[in-house]
Amino acid sequence: MTNIAIFVDVQNIYYTTREAYGRQFNYRECWKRISTQGEIVSAQAYAIDRNDEKQRKFQSALKHIGFEVQLKPYIQRADGSAKGDWDVGITIDILETAGKVDTVILLSGDGDFALLLDKIKEKHHVRTEVYGVPALTAQSLIEAATLFHPIKDDLLL
Repeated sequence: MTNIAIFVDVQNIYYTTREAYGRQFNYRECWKRISTQGEIVSAQAYAIDRNDEKQRKFQSALKHIGFEVQLKPYIQRADGSAKGDWDVGITIDILETAGKVDTVILLSGDGDFALLLDKIKEKHHVRTEVYGVPALTAQSLIEAATLFHPIKDDLLL
């Protein structure tokens, strides 16, 4: 059986589905689809913690589906800008996991991950799949993936 690891850039998926469709991503449906491909041995969702009730309910729902939720505090800078991305954390976890699974699935449209996918395919010979909003996913990430799954109506709430 194929061993699968899932990594979700929660902020990226939230903002891209909202911008493109005005809707939310259906994590339960995505999990159901991925689980037909093999055994999900690791599922990480990386999010920013703003410490509000709606977000806690969402995080609880992710845990109920089967994700381990990784949280980083939301940082508001003095100039009004915000800080809070997980790119380095996601990268480290994928690098540590890639040699232990057959397939790495990334939910993100961030082109910064393209080089990472190329590296793990070369070093560990893993299959890489990406779920992203077509119009808002970097072409380099689409090309780096073994398989790209466009997020469309069937994966939205």
